[in-house]
Amino acid sequence: MEMHATYNSFVAVGDSFTEGMSDLLPDGSYRGWADLLAARLAARSPDFRYANLAVRGKLIGQIVDEQVDLAAAMKADVVTLVGGLNDTLRPGCDMGRVTALLEEAVERLAPSCGKLVLMRSPGRNGPVMQRFRPRMEQLFTHVDALAARHGALVVDLYGAEALADQRMWDVDRLHLTGEGHRRVAEAVWQALGLDAEEDWRAPLPPAAAAHWAARRIGDVRFARQHLGPWIGRRLTGRSSGDGRPAKRPELLPWQAPADGDAVTDAGP
Repeated sequence: MEMHATYNSFVAVGDSFTEGMSDLLPDGSYRGWADLLAARLAARSPDFRYANLAVRGKLIGQIVDEQVDLAAAMKADVVTLVGGLNDTLRPGCDMGRVTALLEEAVERLAPSCGKLVLMRSPGRNGPVMQRFRPRMEQLFTHVDALAARHGALVVDLYGAEALADQRMWDVDRLHLTGEGHRRVAEAVWQALGLDAEEDWRAPLPPAAAAHWAARRIGDVRFARQHLGPWIGRRLTGRSSGDGRPAKRPELLPWQAPADGDAVTDAGP
């Protein structure tokens, strides 16, 4: 990898992870690792442009249908593609179809950009993760094979113990906190051959043991506010991203959010 490279354009493709949930800004919008990375790349290039086509809740088929051709047409220096995890959380997931669609996306994107970046997504420690881990690992094995075949980079977030720490995850237990997104941005930054600013894999300090009652209250709150609505959407065929536009649908000069720094109340 060329050190001190300059990248003049960046397009992000994916779902809620790339949209930036749950790195919340004061106006109620989300920042996230892709915006953080774009801001850092823009500081190195006065002509830098950025698009983020990601929309929460999207399955890999929707990403292929709605985002991939748009991203390919932009012919950016860097394209990131993260998708398929939402599929693995669905009952009856057809992993053959998921991996085939991911391969289709990579085959369209890799020739169109300077550098395609894929990821082995992070997974939160806990009993729920164990149920879906085999599917995730099957997906990541395919990601590795696609990257080797098409000359893409792979950022291994799944292998980072720090990102599995429950304190890196928001109360919905599905999305990273602001600190988690900041570390992902650093991981991609380093994968692009740019000088490290920190060790994004560094472990968090030891956590104080939570009392049994506090854990149960947290479980009840999670079930009521997040798990119940999520199950309801699955049963009715709805998605949190239905009707929602991409956050940055055009490849335009970088402009920082007007509200400044993100609010992060669940960091280490």
